[in-house]
Amino acid sequence: MTECNSVRHADHIAIVTGSTKGIGAGIARRLACEGATVVITGRSAEEGKAVVESIRSEGGEAMFIEADMRNPAEIEALIEQTADRFGRIDVLVNNAGVQTETTATDATIDDWEFVLETDFRSFWLCVKYAVEHMPAGSAILNMSSNHAYLTMPGLFPYNAVKAGINGMTRALALELGPLEIRVNTINPGWVEVDRTQEELTADERERVEEMHPMGRIGTPEDVATASAFLTSEEAAFITGTSLLVDGGRTAVMQDHTFVEYKRNL
Repeated sequence: MTECNSVRHADHIAIVTGSTKGIGAGIARRLACEGATVVITGRSAEEGKAVVESIRSEGGEAMFIEADMRNPAEIEALIEQTADRFGRIDVLVNNAGVQTETTATDATIDDWEFVLETDFRSFWLCVKYAVEHMPAGSAILNMSSNHAYLTMPGLFPYNAVKAGINGMTRALALELGPLEIRVNTINPGWVEVDRTQEELTADERERVEEMHPMGRIGTPEDVATASAFLTSEEAAFITGTSLLVDGGRTAVMQDHTFVEYKRNL
C-alpha cells in the first residue's frame, strides 16, 4: 500500500468502482492508507480479493463486492450492500471505464453502448443510488481523462463521453451542493497501467515520455494522491471542478498524431 502520513479519511466509508486494478486500485489503496474503509468493486472476484488482501496486509480495511457497472441492478445492489453494512457512504469514486479504438463513422451501436453504459450511465446510477446514504460533508469524484479537453482521431465515443463526464460533474455539483455533497472530476493523462505497458514498445514509450513536460508517464499513485485530497475535508470549498493530472501533457500545443492520421487516410 502507498506510504502516507495522513489520516484525512479516518472512519470514512468509501466505494471505488473499477478498483480491481490500475488507477482504481491505486485510489483504493491510498484512501485505505489514509484511514478509510474501502469497498473494492469490479467484475473479477479474484483480482478484487487480491486488492483487498493487499490493503489488509498493510493494516487497512477493505472488502470486495462484485458488480458489473453495465448492470443497473448490480449497481443498486452494490450501494445497498455497502449502506446496509456500514450505515453510510462518505466517499464515492466513479472510476470504472472502458475504451474502444473506433472512429465516429466506424463505431457500432455495440461500441456506443459498451462505452456509454460503463463510462457514463454507471456514474449517474452510482450517484443516484448513493446520495440518500451520503451525509453532509461527503464527496463524489468522477474519473475522466485529458481527452475531455484535447483528443485525437480513432477514440470515439470514449473521448466524447469523457467530455460528458466533466459536464455531469458540474450538473451534479449544482444539484448536490445544497446537501453539502461535493462533486469533482480528475482528468488523468498517460498513466502506467497494464494496458500502457502492453501497448508501448521501448521506442514508443520514450517518445510518449518526451511529450510530457515532466518527462515521464504518470502512475496510479499520482492520480490517487490527487483523489485523496479532492475527496477530503481539506478540499471542502472545491466542487464542480475538473482537475488535470497529466504531467503537463495538455499544455503541449502539437504533436504528430493528427498529421500521421491524415497521411494514412
